[in-house]
Amino acid sequence: MTVTVRKVQTIPATLGRFSSAPIASKHKRKVAGYARVSTDHDDQFSSYTAQVDYYTNYIKGRDDWEFVDVYTDEGITGTSTKRREGFKRMIADALDGKIDLIVTKSVSRFARNTVDSLTTIRQLKENGTEVYFEKENIWTFDAKGEVLLTIMSSLAQEESRSISENCTWGQRKRFADGKVTVPFKHFIGYDRGEDGNLVLNKKQAEVVKQIYAMFLKGMTPHTIARKLTEEKIKTPAGRDTWSSSSVKSILSNEKYKGDALLQKTFCEDFLTKKMKLNQGEVPQYYVENNHEAIIDPQTFDMVQAELARRTSGNNRHSGVHLLSNKIKCGDCGGWYGSKVWHSNDKFRRIIWQCNNKYKNKDKRCTTPYLDENQIKERFTIAVNKLLTGSVNAIRACEEALAATLNTSELEQKQHSLLTEMQTHDSALRQLIHQNATTAQDQNEYRKSYDAIAQKFSSAEEQKKLVDKKLSDLLKHRNIIENFIRKLKEQNGQISEFSENLWCGLLDYVTAYTDGRLIFRFKNGSEFLG
Repeated sequence: MTVTVRKVQTIPATLGRFSSAPIASKHKRKVAGYARVSTDHDDQFSSYTAQVDYYTNYIKGRDDWEFVDVYTDEGITGTSTKRREGFKRMIADALDGKIDLIVTKSVSRFARNTVDSLTTIRQLKENGTEVYFEKENIWTFDAKGEVLLTIMSSLAQEESRSISENCTWGQRKRFADGKVTVPFKHFIGYDRGEDGNLVLNKKQAEVVKQIYAMFLKGMTPHTIARKLTEEKIKTPAGRDTWSSSSVKSILSNEKYKGDALLQKTFCEDFLTKKMKLNQGEVPQYYVENNHEAIIDPQTFDMVQAELARRTSGNNRHSGVHLLSNKIKCGDCGGWYGSKVWHSNDKFRRIIWQCNNKYKNKDKRCTTPYLDENQIKERFTIAVNKLLTGSVNAIRACEEALAATLNTSELEQKQHSLLTEMQTHDSALRQLIHQNATTAQDQNEYRKSYDAIAQKFSSAEEQKKLVDKKLSDLLKHRNIIENFIRKLKEQNGQISEFSENLWCGLLDYVTAYTDGRLIFRFKNGSEFLG
């Protein structure tokens, strides 16, 4: 029997594994560099410029490489590839076959997100593009490349997490120390001072005052935004068109009264950089009298009370006209609105009548329609009656403020409950730490935990009630204080309608079927007009 000896002959590869080019060919690889610095501060500019210059010369200095470009990103974080336009352009060019090799400084320059890094590398590898990381000496076509890359990417991600935590700690430490900062490029009314604090911008401050004044005259944020746009006043971001949300933000921002609430938002995830409204997850800090105020505290508090009233759900407010939502129907309790008569002829006129007058067919409101001039004239009569007894009215209001609007007891209760909550919170944290570090009976631990948690919840509920009472009392006190101030400012009787007194003194008017108009003022007094 003849034995045939098996013979194996090796046929060498003639083409590159990841390209169609012959191995022995002198085909130049198309090479690109990638450079990124993670902040846009001036002290990073030299690093950025140096990286671009280095990769340009490095690639051009190799005879077997063909220089494509140096792709760059300035002031962009490496935790995500979403906002890195230079990076995305480079990947797109590589997938189009314009790049064979990408050279970059390190894994952390490429991406600090492990998933992003590996996904991109595999995508490039499938399309025949290699990446070389100089610092770690990793070539992604190398068999060991992906293992090393996974390890290095994880370390880079962990480094990013550590940096993020350090930055967060530093930011919160500044908050705890009462150091105030705002995005000045998107903030109106103040400039950055030499010490970083807020310095009044007088020209912009007039715009802020104008917004508050228009709001207190009855205008809605939407109407104010339209008026500012028409007057060609720039928005806080420097745009031409205002939005109602921008106006609302200015009306509710405590910085305009000289104070500052810090840490309104916080970073929820260091990878996505997603910001979340702080609803109690992390501490907040309130700094009083931090900088020069644009709006006095009384006016600011009046605006907050008015904002709350308009959004309370009763659909009372309309900013169409000064008289809107100020006249109540004495028959059905609804509010008067403006109606146009003879809109298309020379007899055109605007009258005010109950909005519900024709809604109920079985029983229509019997209150009369009113003319705007008639309302203003009768308001002048009523306010003069109030001014006649202004000395007594002021004295009564001041006595009421002293006797019934004293907030010291509620403030003391509020502080006591806050201290109690902090004590229970500290006890809970200590209990959790002990349970994590020392073996304990879990049933006893749960009982102790539940008992302290119950005390914390009870104190929290009590504090919410006290906060609500205090808030309502302060709003009412601000209304009365402003009422007193308006009365003191007025010197004698008025001979014509005053828009300032209408907004500052009047609560609302009630129109009755018999033609009476009863003007109710903010101190609770009522006068026939």
